[in-house]
Amino acid sequence: MRVRVNGEDREVAAGTTVAGLLVELGLDKAVCAAEVNKQLVPARRRDTHALSEGDQIEIVTLVGGG
Repeated sequence: MRVRVNGEDREVAAGTTVAGLLVELGLDKAVCAAEVNKQLVPARRRDTHALSEGDQIEIVTLVGGG
């Protein structure tokens, strides 16, 4: 199914969860925030929040620097 991640279309398997998407993106170990359709998905719900066709996902990670 097709979803939009940070403004880019992406194909994911039906039943993919937010946690599964983070694994696919290599962000499962990163400190990040995830929104689906402009609603924050708490970390404790990422394993159970299944994505749907057309969902718009925004993922924000922390970047250090100086």
